[in-house]
Amino acid sequence: MSEEALERRLIELESRIVHHELMAEELSAVITDQGRTIDLLTIQVRRLTDRVRDAEAGWERSPQDDKPPPHY
Repeated sequence: MSEEALERRLIELESRIVHHELMAEELSAVITDQGRTIDLLTIQVRRLTDRVRDAEAGWERSPQDDKPPPHY
C-alpha cells in the first residue's frame, strides 16, 4: 500500500473510533435515564402495592367472593 492509501485508511479508522465513542456515550446516557425511570417506577409500584394491601386488609371476604360469576 502506498503511503497515501495508508493515511486514508488511518483517517477512516480514526473516524470510526470517534463515531463509536460518541455512540457509547449516548448509549450510556440512555441507560442512565432508563435506570432512573426504572427506579421511580419501582417506588411507585411498591407504593401502589402497599395501598392495595392496606385497602384489602379492611375488606371482609365472603364465600361468594370465591365463586365464579354467573356467566361462566
